Amino acid sequence: MISIENLNVEFGGFTLFDEVSFVLNQNERIALVGKNGAGKSTLLKIIAGIQKPTGGNISYPKEVTIGYLPQQMKLDNSRTVVDEASMAFAHLTNMQHQLDAMHQEMADRTDFESQDYLDLIDRSAVLQEQLLMSGINNFEAEIEKTLLGLGFLRSDFDRATSEFSGGWRMRIELAKLLLQSHDVLLLDEPTNHLDIESIQWLESFLAKSANAVMLVSHDRAFLDAVTNRTIEISLGQIYDYKVNYSQYVILRKERREQQMRAYENQQKQIGDTEAFIDRFRYQASKSIQVQSRIKQLNKLERIEVDEIDTSKLNLKFPPAPRSGSYPVTMESVGKNYGDHTVFSNVTFTINRGDKIAFIGKNGEGKSTLVKCIMDEIDYSGKLELGHNVKIGYFAQNQAQMLDESMTVFDTIDYVATGDARTKIRSILGAFMFGGEASDKPVKVLSGGERSRLAMIRLLLEPVNLLILDEPTNHLDMASKDVLKQAINEFDGTAIIVSHDRDFLEGLVTKIYEFGGGKVIEHMGGIYDFLSKKNMESLQQLELSTNHATTKEIIKEEIPDNKLSYEEQKERNRTIRRLEKNVEDLEKEIHQLELKTKEIVTKLSTPEGAADTELYQSHVDIEQRMLSTMTKWEKAINKLEQMNKE
Repeated sequence: MISIENLNVEFGGFTLFDEVSFVLNQNERIALVGKNGAGKSTLLKIIAGIQKPTGGNISYPKEVTIGYLPQQMKLDNSRTVVDEASMAFAHLTNMQHQLDAMHQEMADRTDFESQDYLDLIDRSAVLQEQLLMSGINNFEAEIEKTLLGLGFLRSDFDRATSEFSGGWRMRIELAKLLLQSHDVLLLDEPTNHLDIESIQWLESFLAKSANAVMLVSHDRAFLDAVTNRTIEISLGQIYDYKVNYSQYVILRKERREQQMRAYENQQKQIGDTEAFIDRFRYQASKSIQVQSRIKQLNKLERIEVDEIDTSKLNLKFPPAPRSGSYPVTMESVGKNYGDHTVFSNVTFTINRGDKIAFIGKNGEGKSTLVKCIMDEIDYSGKLELGHNVKIGYFAQNQAQMLDESMTVFDTIDYVATGDARTKIRSILGAFMFGGEASDKPVKVLSGGERSRLAMIRLLLEPVNLLILDEPTNHLDMASKDVLKQAINEFDGTAIIVSHDRDFLEGLVTKIYEFGGGKVIEHMGGIYDFLSKKNMESLQQLELSTNHATTKEIIKEEIPDNKLSYEEQKERNRTIRRLEKNVEDLEKEIHQLELKTKEIVTKLSTPEGAADTELYQSHVDIEQRMLSTMTKWEKAINKLEQMNKE
């Protein structure tokens, strides 16, 4: 569908892409991965036609349409939500204006018999047919349906886009892309600023409705749910894997290990051959053998090990000064904007050392409550900070607030004080801004590099309460892992506003859910919370579709533990069937594991790595494994429940 051939991109002597080639086919969903600054966003812009490469070709059929979602959107704030969404059909509106002009021209002219007039009639008939086939008569209904599906209310349709937060503005742009039904979608960090529910909606849309997708995201769970191919960009080269992100990580490691083994074996062979040549070079009786070995060496195709980017973020928060036992205490805290209640009666206490997450839809008050804690806005109720609490705050828009006219070094030098000024170079080096990178202007930095630069400010003064509002936006996978480890090792308290499920898993032990003007506390990790929410949704669905009488519901809620003989026999039969089902599923899982191991072994060979059918078999077995594991979990849970009754 889209062919990239020998792509070259250079910036001031620095090579970003060097002879890169690949093809994006229909129904493929490609994840572009790589470190910040590797060129992921640049590649999307080049394919979208926004940026020109230094060399190479981008080709695709004329009829193929491409939709591009950038990291930073520039919506016209003078438009309403529905008007902005209607821009998806701007081409139809233009066609309608052309048709109206043709009709007016036909009404004004009198040369009805001329060939030019007859041609005008033909052109107008063709244009009118195109309009009808394009859905000119029902696109307003499609806009309404799509906006409602994305969570907007009808009362939102006539509101200006400037009134909405970043996540909701992203949904408007997504609505436009969806309505345009492009053949190819290019999405640059589509999950940034989206809440978890929006991300899950986007996962479903891309998996079911999209034709071909190429996306950049640092959300592992999102990539695994959506993509079926991964292209890694590293040091100007690409490495193509026909699998999702998690499988790519495994195969990349295996490929590297196999390359190293082959390289080491060849180096040993070369060493032995050179030793033989050096030993017998001047012996006439061995001259033929020596010449033969020299020819072998000259003909030998040298194995090269892929060069890897070893730069790594080194982040460790300074020791936290000891605070009081309760860094944050709230009692009946509320916030209103006019008649609109953001939240009310918020009452909870954060203990020293807690790592908690604020979760909820955009616009439900997560960042607003953070501002209350920071004492940046007024609120009702009682909110107290504990003894000796020192806050380190990272705002979600902090990276965009940097002065683009300054260099990386000057940005930190401007805010550093005391001993920190003598350590600026060391700190910048730990954040991968060592050497010449420290003299880069801020305006040329990628989104991830800006986020790293903004985060350095947190290290300039020891704090004991970290408040991080969407800290992982734009950070690459490796940097996110380092940040997660640093927060885990941080001996203070942390409040994290994030939609990144993989980042929050294993990091937080308490969730505060924002929604409907309330803040509800949930104990446990992010997947415990999501599992519980899913169960609650299923229970609500069951209640809404259950036509049982009140008497039957009461009987179901208060079971009679005294079973009859026949009921006990039926119960025992059910348990035996479940046990047999669990046993069969475990056998199937074991067989699938053996097949997976066999295929992975083949994929680690050069022949296997080039076998697309083998990759597809691997993907198919992984999907069967996931389906079988889900069935096994349901069966084992049901069996455990039966045994408890």
